[in-house]
Amino acid sequence: MENANVLARIAAEVGVGVHQVTAVDKLLAEGSTVPFIARYRKEAHGNLDEVQIGKIQDRVKYYTELEERKETILKSIDEQGKLTDELREKIVGCFVKSRLEDLYQPYKPKRRTRAQVAKEKGYEPLADQIWNGEPFEGTDEDLQYARDILAERIADIADVRGAVRQAFATHSKVKSEVASPKPTEPTKFEQYYEFEESIATIPSHRYLAIRRGQAEKVLWVHLELEKEPVISRILEILEGLEVRGILERNRLTRAQIELAAEDAYKRLLAPSCEIDVVVEKKMEADRAAVEVFAENLRHLLLASPLGSKAVLAIDPGIRTGCKVAMMDATGKYLGKTVIFPMQKQLEAEKAVAMIVAKYHAEAIAVGNGTAGRETESFVRATLKKLHAQHPEIPIPIVVSVSEAGASVYSASEIARKEFPDLDLTVRGAISIGRRLQDPLAELVKVDPKAIGVGQYQHDVDQNLLGGKLNEVVVSCVNGVGVELNTASAPLLERVSGLTPTLAKAIVEWRDANGRFESREQLKQVKGLGPKAFEQCAGFLRIRGAKNPLDSSAVHPERYELVERMASDIGLGVGDLVGNSLAAKKIDIRKYIAPGVGEPTLKDIVNELVKPGRDPRKTFEPPKFRDDVTKIEDVKEGMKLEGVVTNVTAFGAFVDIGVHQDGLVHLSELSDNYVTDPASVVKAGDRLQVTVIGVDRARGRISLSAKSKPTLGGHGMGGGSSGGAPRRSAPRTSFGPSSGSGGFSCNPFANL
Repeated sequence: MENANVLARIAAEVGVGVHQVTAVDKLLAEGSTVPFIARYRKEAHGNLDEVQIGKIQDRVKYYTELEERKETILKSIDEQGKLTDELREKIVGCFVKSRLEDLYQPYKPKRRTRAQVAKEKGYEPLADQIWNGEPFEGTDEDLQYARDILAERIADIADVRGAVRQAFATHSKVKSEVASPKPTEPTKFEQYYEFEESIATIPSHRYLAIRRGQAEKVLWVHLELEKEPVISRILEILEGLEVRGILERNRLTRAQIELAAEDAYKRLLAPSCEIDVVVEKKMEADRAAVEVFAENLRHLLLASPLGSKAVLAIDPGIRTGCKVAMMDATGKYLGKTVIFPMQKQLEAEKAVAMIVAKYHAEAIAVGNGTAGRETESFVRATLKKLHAQHPEIPIPIVVSVSEAGASVYSASEIARKEFPDLDLTVRGAISIGRRLQDPLAELVKVDPKAIGVGQYQHDVDQNLLGGKLNEVVVSCVNGVGVELNTASAPLLERVSGLTPTLAKAIVEWRDANGRFESREQLKQVKGLGPKAFEQCAGFLRIRGAKNPLDSSAVHPERYELVERMASDIGLGVGDLVGNSLAAKKIDIRKYIAPGVGEPTLKDIVNELVKPGRDPRKTFEPPKFRDDVTKIEDVKEGMKLEGVVTNVTAFGAFVDIGVHQDGLVHLSELSDNYVTDPASVVKAGDRLQVTVIGVDRARGRISLSAKSKPTLGGHGMGGGSSGGAPRRSAPRTSFGPSSGSGGFSCNPFANL
């Protein structure tokens, strides 16, 4: 983008320097990705982070589209022979899409309107007489035709349309009423049967809840605005911009203009402006919901990995048995079986003990769906017996693992390609085990919307949601880095600079030639050119590579620099990498050069200290109480440890080890006043909570994180929170979930 004014506007909007925006814009235009720019081009843009770079990218896209629209509009008006210098200047100087469309409104091709009919009947001269304050005469019918022309003329004035839209945006009320006929059965929208709230202040989650009620034909929703002040404002604009004092001098003219203005408002302006504001409010609410979803997804993807340990995975089941799959430390599938702990306990105990001993299982992952806690209890009891009989056998840890998304993966094309000969139930178990080993590597195979960490994922704009969630996945993958020799194609295609085609080509090269021994070998992959190599190389790791820098985040373009650093302190590169004492002796000031400043040099030294470090937290299994496995076990006053599964605008959902997630309402998150739950807790956080209410009939658990909570059950009634995310649902079959969030059954979902 070469427009200096636009670049300056973007800089002001993002809160950075114009030179920083210019640098980012140039790098993006050259084909660089946001993760690459943020990590390896810090000197160019002044050390901006991914969020800032992403905002610049979004605004560049917005203004690029705006400029393209300007060109289309200018061409259209010019072809009509109506493009004046003044109009051109207004259009060129416009930086808001809605204002641009208002300027274009008088020149847009229109379907046959009442004004056009009036013109065809010859009433435009009469309309002009009224408009100009000249003497006029005509019958009531004549004047009505003239006012039809004037009403359209008024509605086409950009300032008028903008004023009406602004009035709706700031002063209207969202009103919802129960639809006719009124539902005979209770609904989750009863609190909105007679409801109103300012459009300017209504929380996004509540607006989306109302919209959902409208979509389900339970509610009738509209905006209500007092018209008199708006019509007065329209007349003020006419006096100032168009009619130029005529209204004050000519009583008869004013009467006709006032009638035309009222008609313009009721018939032409109010309906379209209400739609504009509703659309904008929906977009605003969508963006807020998507941001919540994205933040939850980020923390879920960056959950602590167990790491390279052999895992026995169990997908619980009652009638059809528990599906068992064994993976080695790299996630390679080794074998499967089915056990029936509820029906054939002794046989199941023998099977688990045998697998643990044979494959040296270091962890057992138990899915948290139906019968999950019962299966977990069975496994712990089995391991206790095994230890008593064979104390020499190391006993694996037992971890409850979320099943969210496992069924979606098991029935996906990715799963079929990975395990064409396995039943989808076994694929689900494998997914559970691998998710424990590395949540990020496994969850990238699942549509983020199936993971169940957001609100209204089916209600919000799907392109907006998909784009944002993809950004989050890409950011997380590149932030952690990817092991080149074990990564799946779905994981590789999230790496900076790699497309699905290139990811597939990398896997094919690996299958044909064996493991990659160096990053340089990436250049042998079909289709992977210099630009793709530049973008991806720093984010790909090769454990055990001949060049130790290939296992670090140091970019190949800086290898020569590192070699010089090592030589200057009398060491080889191999002796420097991982040598914290030696690395800290490096005086980075000696190596500052064009394109290589302190930010890059500090990153390099940090990598030399801890090469290929994983930014994720050390794995810590959740500690659920053994005596609390179902909602019937939950009692008011209990102190429990839980894991935050979802953060919403109105609170946080916490897994306390029973089928239902509990809700910590916004007001119960802290002893201090909280306005934003995300400022207090994140998805994946361990949280000490107190049970303050249990509604077993509706499957709702209210929790508090306060030091001295009040028992009684906040939110046990209907509440006004809108929809809520879901966690785990009972299953009688294996396959894609029909719900919004994988295996999901959050009791507060219908709020």
